[in-house]
Amino acid sequence: MKNSYHTLIIGTGCAGFNAADRLYDFGIRDIAILTEGRFMGTSRNTGSDKQTYYKLSLCGSDGDSVREMADTLYSGGGVMGEHALCEAAYSARCFMRLVELGVPFPTNEYGEYAGYKTDHDPRSRATSCGPLTSRYMTEALEKSVLGKGIEIIDFQRAIRILTDENGVSGVAAVSVVTGEVSVIACRNVILCTGGPAGIYKNTVYPESQHGATGLAVEAGAELVNLEEWQYGIASTKFRWNLSGTYQQVLPRYISVDEDGNEREFLYDALGTDSLGLIFLKGYQWPFDTRKTEGSSGVDLLVAAEVKKGNRVYLDFLHNPRGLEKGFDVLPAEAYNYLKRSDALFGTPIERLAKMNMGAIELYADHGIDLWSERLEIAVCAQHCNGGVLVDGYWQSGVPGLYTAGEAAGTFGVYRPGGSALNSTQVGSLRAAEHIARQPEKPMGNPTFILPAIRYGTSNIGEIREIFRTEMSRVADFDRDTAGMQNLFDRVCDLHDHFFSYVEIGDVSETADLYKLYDMVITQRAVLSAMICSAHAIGTHGSAFVDRRPDQSGGQIRQNRTVTAGEVSRIDAVSPMPDPELWFETLLARQRRNMK
Repeated sequence: MKNSYHTLIIGTGCAGFNAADRLYDFGIRDIAILTEGRFMGTSRNTGSDKQTYYKLSLCGSDGDSVREMADTLYSGGGVMGEHALCEAAYSARCFMRLVELGVPFPTNEYGEYAGYKTDHDPRSRATSCGPLTSRYMTEALEKSVLGKGIEIIDFQRAIRILTDENGVSGVAAVSVVTGEVSVIACRNVILCTGGPAGIYKNTVYPESQHGATGLAVEAGAELVNLEEWQYGIASTKFRWNLSGTYQQVLPRYISVDEDGNEREFLYDALGTDSLGLIFLKGYQWPFDTRKTEGSSGVDLLVAAEVKKGNRVYLDFLHNPRGLEKGFDVLPAEAYNYLKRSDALFGTPIERLAKMNMGAIELYADHGIDLWSERLEIAVCAQHCNGGVLVDGYWQSGVPGLYTAGEAAGTFGVYRPGGSALNSTQVGSLRAAEHIARQPEKPMGNPTFILPAIRYGTSNIGEIREIFRTEMSRVADFDRDTAGMQNLFDRVCDLHDHFFSYVEIGDVSETADLYKLYDMVITQRAVLSAMICSAHAIGTHGSAFVDRRPDQSGGQIRQNRTVTAGEVSRIDAVSPMPDPELWFETLLARQRRNMK
């Protein structure tokens, strides 16, 4: 590790590796990737039954266009026009780059990349490599980065992005092994640390993912749309989305009370209608306040059982009540899907083996045998649609601080499934392009003074558990305004007295101390955005507020919540750009730029 670099990338997921790979190709070679663990993070360690990558349609006779895809992204609400257009315009370029790097997206013998419909998708733009699409992406990009000899600084947790009058000047980091703190000078930082995975107890984020949104807050960047999340049904022993085939095979939903009494609570509440709703959870997986009388009613019933203190399971070993007399009771959509899949037979696990054996093998790889045991589940936080406020080049308001992937706030209220993976590639490419075109600014001389740390009996785990649990209780998809305000006040107090209240056992826990600090900073910002949105907008998207109905009437939300520290406001989103498309004009511009 040197003491200075032109650009430092933080994070080793799809966005981080692509940022480094692209910078190298653009001629910026004095770069390094800093990570607390190269094999950690969401990109490498998460997925679903069929993890989706969202792109421009590249097969068949159905029409599509850059502007149509941009309109789809923009129509989700809370999305800046320039982000929607860039993510559509760069889609094919980024997707084909992954193909060239060896990511095994399925294609027919003539080179068409087949698609299917995902949630919030009016066409069939989705594709997949199976349950581990983002892992394959990460590994392919990593191979390219390693082949170019780009330095990876491992086992270092970034704890502060340092700034001066010119913007970014460096990064302070702490060894996750020894607790030793170092300072690295740099002209630019690309923050690719994923979503704020550490703020909830009930979460699908892998345990290796922590997030580092607090770095941007401490550096002075504004955040946007932090109240916009995706929540859905997931397993808790091994954190994984239970979407797609896991639901379409019609597992049994079981609630078990403290005395061991079992109940098929969905059937008790909904009768045979529960069968069609379970099926719909396959591709209507995220909780949606517009669907509470439909598929999202399943989420509400699951959460209600958990709040009673009951444990809830998916059982693939037995058919749910209602199927005793056969599959004819199913709605036409579910019946036809299973028929076309040649799966109108047997038990849920037998249907799953027929339709998606990889979904069973995935759990087996993590010590869970779906042929013999149930999956304990909860409604969990899965993706933050907000993040750092960035411009059309994914640069924050702090010069030299760029953000890509889930850490960037480009997704809005509703997003098509898989659009996050497209965004990892587009955002990091845009940042790399912009950095490569900038004149060099002088290297700063950053310094960092570690605050006085209290040593004694570590209370990190206790504090983390208390605040994560309360966050899941009052500020998930079913939000309690009074409860959020109370928690916000407590989080602000903890933040203000953090280093005089939190203790660690020895210096090796310094990285854990700063993970907790990041959680506190991020919870403060998220709660501020949620409270602001609760008063100004109310129930919408993925969030019930005080159990009030959604009053939007289905209108597109043309605003966003912007947060600076602990203060939030409502701003308008930018319109869709209408850029120059006359070829002769663009050709002349290109010639001028090449001189």
